[in-house]
Amino acid sequence: MAYHPRIETKKIASFQTTRTRRSELWFVNNRPLERAILGYAAKYAARYSVKLYGLAIEGNHVHFPALFPKANRAHFMRDFNSAIARVVPRYQKAHPFGPLWARRYSAEYLPADEDIEEQFFYTVLQPVQDGLVESIYDYPGYNCFEDAVMGRTKIFKVVHWKKYNDALRWNPKVSIGDFTEKVELTYARIPGYEDMPTLEYARMMRAKLRKRTAEILVARKGKPCLGKARLQERIPGALPTSTKRSTRTSHRPRVLSKDNTRRAAGKSWYFSIYFKFKETSTLYRSGQIDVQFPEGTYRPPMFTVVNNDLIR
Repeated sequence: MAYHPRIETKKIASFQTTRTRRSELWFVNNRPLERAILGYAAKYAARYSVKLYGLAIEGNHVHFPALFPKANRAHFMRDFNSAIARVVPRYQKAHPFGPLWARRYSAEYLPADEDIEEQFFYTVLQPVQDGLVESIYDYPGYNCFEDAVMGRTKIFKVVHWKKYNDALRWNPKVSIGDFTEKVELTYARIPGYEDMPTLEYARMMRAKLRKRTAEILVARKGKPCLGKARLQERIPGALPTSTKRSTRTSHRPRVLSKDNTRRAAGKSWYFSIYFKFKETSTLYRSGQIDVQFPEGTYRPPMFTVVNNDLIR
């Protein structure tokens, strides 16, 4: 499958996923690491004005539905994933200090409010879907559901490690508190329910959660779940017994929607920009550097080649 670019958009939400190398379980049984990741999510969501609808920190991947009103998903993902890659070795001493992520993140578009809601429930219910627990409330790791539906604001501390370590070289008594900032994480409400009172919204979402949980358990046909106790025994960095595996060129849907009409419209929008980008990129690489790229796309990198004959 040919590689297609990620297109930035201000109006269409998307669902992002980044998976660890070899699907290693670096995000298990470590609350300080979870809090650090949530802190970075809060920091960069504020910096880039991102609307986070939810966030899941699973054993070997992080994923979330979000809207990027300033069309800056690439910048957010660059900083967020880089921060996680730097902080994992700090909290997981067994990490070998090599690359954390298997590849760049994937992103699929969510064309309507109903699709955002669908991926929100996919996010919070993955521990049940994967057969880990029968209820999200039994999952020992972080789950964003109650924070999201209750509109809670959580405060986290983010340490500026580079500045702290640089200062520590010259003053061993420097306080880490001087290089720590407090950040706030608040999830955006699912579009369409913004005017609903909080308690009424929470009751409605919990009812939907119970219904979806029951449907998943029925679909699993009575297969036993791993359970909280065994999940708490998982060793950081271990390989899962089973996991999704893909490569950079594996097929991924460009648009996530159960509605055929919305999905077709989303694909039409995406590929209209993609084909325009492809044409413009060809002209650009042929030397027409003043061509105008479609909105939401980035120019390919330019490479400088040294002619050795001219510098002899």
